Amino acid sequence: MYLYGFENPYAKPFVDPCTMEYKYDIVILTDDRYENPKKINWYTKQVLREDSLVLNALKEKGLKVIKKSWSCPDFNWSNCRYALFRTTWDYFDRFEEFMIWFNLTKHQTTFINQAELINWNIDKAYLKDLKSKEIEIAPTIFLNSKHRYALDDLFKQSGFKQAVLKPNVAGAARETYLIKKNEAHLYQNKLNQLISKESMLFQEFQHNIVEKGEMSIILIGGEYSHAVLKKAKYGDFRIQDDFGGSVHQYKPIHEEIEFAQKALDACPFKPCYARVDMFYNNSNNLALGELELIEPELWFRNCPDASHLLAKYIYEMYFCSD
Repeated sequence: MYLYGFENPYAKPFVDPCTMEYKYDIVILTDDRYENPKKINWYTKQVLREDSLVLNALKEKGLKVIKKSWSCPDFNWSNCRYALFRTTWDYFDRFEEFMIWFNLTKHQTTFINQAELINWNIDKAYLKDLKSKEIEIAPTIFLNSKHRYALDDLFKQSGFKQAVLKPNVAGAARETYLIKKNEAHLYQNKLNQLISKESMLFQEFQHNIVEKGEMSIILIGGEYSHAVLKKAKYGDFRIQDDFGGSVHQYKPIHEEIEFAQKALDACPFKPCYARVDMFYNNSNNLALGELELIEPELWFRNCPDASHLLAKYIYEMYFCSD
């Protein structure tokens, strides 16, 4: 009986003794919803298209590729030489289960991006590291789950007039709230509930994200590939399409690409792929929203050639150096 695909969590990766080859060169990681979807809507179609573009680009390089949900209970991950994170978009809702799988599976195959980088990036406390390396971020108070906080005190301490409260580990704007200073009392119970379970960020609200949008710069092998501009729907502050946000083609200026590359250079490990979310802060200076290195949406459907850039980089980086 396998545990998340394991018979022995520290067994050596499987190689066919006859051919001395792995069964698969790469497994593209998704979640249960997108491996064999029973219902297909407009959003699912987008996800399937993104995955298929990457899968086909890798196959064109002559690689043996399969797509599999990370939580598949009977898959032997040691059959795969590399595992490429793509659409594992339920990991933050199943975080404890995911981390058990992650910490076992990293002994069975090699992750892309690498396991050390994912460990660093999975908790938004990494923003403190980047700030210490002079990467501009939104003014932030990092709230530790071992402590309790009063929102009134946080507003007094920070001087914020409006703040965004969100978890350290999350995606798709999970448990994300925009709080006005004079309405802090309305959210105190919510903060009490959340901080008892997980660490949180208390960030100054950035007006330009709503007024101008947030830029997502995609880099492959550290080089600029393409970009999009994400905008919130009228009356909302969240840019995710889950909440009616929209995505637009975007051509970044030199300074924006340079900022994205500087943020990437500040990482402790070099990513194979990255999405740098940035905005113009309340002082109209470029600032980092998040550095997405685990399973970012990369909008290959807007730029199909980028899937070939990723496949080329992976092939040259991981297979031509043998």
